[in-house]
Amino acid sequence: MQLNKFTDYALRILLYIARPRENAYTIADIAQDLHVSQNHLVKIVHFMGKQKWIMTTRGKGGGIRLNAETLNLNLGQIVRILQGQNPIVECHTPPCVFRNNCDLKGILDQALEDFYQSLDQYRLSDVVDPNTPSKYTVSSPIPLINV
Repeated sequence: MQLNKFTDYALRILLYIARPRENAYTIADIAQDLHVSQNHLVKIVHFMGKQKWIMTTRGKGGGIRLNAETLNLNLGQIVRILQGQNPIVECHTPPCVFRNNCDLKGILDQALEDFYQSLDQYRLSDVVDPNTPSKYTVSSPIPLINV
C-alpha cells in the first residue's frame, strides 16, 4: 500500500509543527522547508483545521499551531482519516471479470486493516519525541537496488 500525497504531506506537516517554537508556523515556512507548494499545503492545513488537529489564526502574528491533544491520537486513526474511504482495490469500476469468484479483495482489505492496526500501536507523540523509547527499531538500513 502506498500513502497518497495528501496523507504524506499532512503527516510531514504534523511532525514539522510539533516542534516547539515561539512563533506560529506559516504556510510559507512549511512550504519552503518541506519543499511542497503553498497551494497544496493550504488544502491540507484547511482539512486538518476542520479535524481540530491544528489551530490556525489569520492576520499579522497569526499562523499554524499544533493542538496539543493531537499528540495523543494514534497514527492509525490519523492515517485512516487522511486516506479516506478509498478501497485498496476496486472490483466494480471497471467491472472485473473475476469479481464473482475471487478472494483477492478480501485478502487485500484484511492486509490494509492489519496495516492500520499496526499503526494504532503508536501515537503521534511517539514519532515526535525522540526521547520516547520506541518499540520499533531498525537494525540496518535497507540497501537500494538499481534495476
